[in-house]
Amino acid sequence: MERKVILYIAMSIDGYIARLNGDIDWLSIVEKPPEDYGYAQFIENIDTVIMGRKTYDKVRSFNMEFPHRGRKCYVISKMRTGIDEDIEYSDDLEMLIRDLKNTKGKNIFVDGGAEIVNELLKIEMIDELIISILPILLGSGIRLFQDRRSEQKVILKKTVQFETGLVQLWYCFEKL
Repeated sequence: MERKVILYIAMSIDGYIARLNGDIDWLSIVEKPPEDYGYAQFIENIDTVIMGRKTYDKVRSFNMEFPHRGRKCYVISKMRTGIDEDIEYSDDLEMLIRDLKNTKGKNIFVDGGAEIVNELLKIEMIDELIISILPILLGSGIRLFQDRRSEQKVILKKTVQFETGLVQLWYCFEKL
């Protein structure tokens, strides 16, 4: 079975994944332990994580253990190189994805941010989207989907509505 590249991300109703300053504290409006919105089940089928450098820096700013420890994690950066404790830097997203898809393994989780997501959309290398829409209008911020990319048709596979008002949309891409 071919590995899939899957975006699993949360956004506001108006399409933002963070405030302009990168703040994501608004995500806490749907915290309701032990609800994890399917994350534990999703991550069971993941052995590789890709994220942008800004997302990685944000994750590292939290006072917690690195959440992807035990999985191969790549951080896309034009400025940083090498390997750190939990991650490996890469500057060629397209080549990385091609190499990963040609090796055996579980699925590949795209953990943000917007620049990485939009680059992958431009080169049509995301297989599935799992988007959790939170019940908030931020009004401004960092948009999940940026302009200047080709039109792509998606097929809705599943929707899940939660008591907190979060709605999760599962899409795959239609091959045109």
